[in-house]
Amino acid sequence: MRTRQNALLITFVLLSLGLAALTGCSSSDESTSTSTTTTDAPDDATTSGSTGGSTQYRAEVWADNWFSLYVDGELVGEDSVPITTERSFNAETITFTAEPGFTLGVVARDFIEDDTGLEYIGTDRQQMGDAGIIVQVTDVATGEVVAVSDGTWRGLVVHTAPTNPECEDSSDPEAECQNDIATEPDGWADAGFDDSSWTTATTYSADQVGAKEGYEEIAWDTSASLIWSGDLETDNTVLWRTTVG
Repeated sequence: MRTRQNALLITFVLLSLGLAALTGCSSSDESTSTSTTTTDAPDDATTSGSTGGSTQYRAEVWADNWFSLYVDGELVGEDSVPITTERSFNAETITFTAEPGFTLGVVARDFIEDDTGLEYIGTDRQQMGDAGIIVQVTDVATGEVVAVSDGTWRGLVVHTAPTNPECEDSSDPEAECQNDIATEPDGWADAGFDDSSWTTATTYSADQVGAKEGYEEIAWDTSASLIWSGDLETDNTVLWRTTVG
């Protein structure tokens, strides 16, 4: 009789230990699931916070002949027609996202065949070309124009040719035409770059620039102006900067 009671007692203890083990496994699984859910939450919060202060903008640009556009030092778009294309007149629309208070940087280039600064070399049309660029930036959500090219923009000429314009009719312009070519300053398109030594833009009319194909495709704000340096013909590449907001 005692032996049977002992056997029953041992069986009861074993069953109790098995139930306890199963209960422990169930608690561990629930804890792991909760931890995974908690880990996902900070990722969602970070994504939301990184875009919360940004705004979508639309930049509309027309250039004689080519441009590239930077926002706080980052390239956001450029003219789709290569600078090596003669008579490349077209308007471009570029959409980008930035936080208000951003800096616009623009490289603007006139078409030239080489460092003589001339075009149509060796033909009866050999000449110095003219240049110009116009820009406007719109807040996509509100439709408000937040920036336009005007006389407040600061520019740095980095390619001037010919510096002796009398070589325009030369039969050997490569030998006779002179130039002044500078290196782009490091970080020139960054927000913190000091452009206080740069000169302010000169504004021009569409007739002065000779605005052609693409110019009329954009409904330009009345405050937007065609700009360039003080010389439309000999200054071939200009860096431009302005702060928006």
